Amino acid sequence: MSKKEIDYLDIQKIMSMLPHRYPFLLVDRVEELVPGEHIKAFKNITMNEPFFQGHFPGLPVMPGVLIIEALAQAGGMIVLSIDGIDVDDKVFLFTGIDKVKFRRPVVPGDKLELNVTKIRSKMSIWKMKCVATVDGEIAAQGEVSAAIVDRESL
Repeated sequence: MSKKEIDYLDIQKIMSMLPHRYPFLLVDRVEELVPGEHIKAFKNITMNEPFFQGHFPGLPVMPGVLIIEALAQAGGMIVLSIDGIDVDDKVFLFTGIDKVKFRRPVVPGDKLELNVTKIRSKMSIWKMKCVATVDGEIAAQGEVSAAIVDRESL
């Protein structure tokens, strides 16, 4: 993909970019993507999510760490969409999480909007500003650092 803005990616295209699969693929749709710069994506939250069995019985709340993971997966797509990066040979791994705040619970029926913007990158390390919202309200926000690495090195 080029630096050109992409308007929409369906689940098939998302799965061609990210290595994650059920039950850990946390991006359902991408509505805006500027490779190397910004993404606006969504995760639809349903009662069928496997984590609701234990978090919490009778009071389903999406774990905050999974909201951050959804943001990181979206952030990985920013990097993996850059021309010349072979998604079959590379993987995007956390190196740090900073300034994270959780502002509201995310529950079944919510549409989690994932907005991730590059702050900076140097060599293979990327730092991104992440904001997850539901109906315009901030659910979680923070900064994520990650590195793009060769799959063979793992």
